[in-house]
Amino acid sequence: FPPDRTTEIGQLISSYLVREKNLEDHTVHLLFSANRWEHVPLMKEKLHQGITIVVDRYAFSGVAFTSAKGNFCLEWCKQPDVGLPKPDLILFLQLSPEAAAERENFGHERYESSSFQEKVLQSFYCLMEDKSLNWKTVDASQSIEDLHREIKAIAEETMQEVQNKPLEELWK
Repeated sequence: FPPDRTTEIGQLISSYLVREKNLEDHTVHLLFSANRWEHVPLMKEKLHQGITIVVDRYAFSGVAFTSAKGNFCLEWCKQPDVGLPKPDLILFLQLSPEAAAERENFGHERYESSSFQEKVLQSFYCLMEDKSLNWKTVDASQSIEDLHREIKAIAEETMQEVQNKPLEELWK
């Protein structure tokens, strides 16, 4: 989640992201994971009701950002999220760090620098090597209408493919 800034953990993360608080890097990573785990009961309830859940970011974002800091390996970063509901589809909206930097409000929060974003991108590429996950890359530089059309088509196709599939756990 992007994170949910309404919970106590989310409020702490938010104050860190806007640079009001400084937190040790391991602590931050674990707080982001805890924020995701806060939602697991509701996610499972909705999924068992047959409701499709769309999440903006997820464990992969946390792993990519923390591992980009250096002194963190991907395996350590993945551990707190082992057992989260496994997504049926992960859409990676690819945009060059240069194009991202041109967007409105870029640079307002921690981690929004082009050099750091390049390291995050490399971490995402490593995560995409996991063939047990369904990664699809989409060109995010196209028009909003075209991007919407492509995402909708991929999502609808995936929903058809997995409609009777049991819920799995991430990285197990």
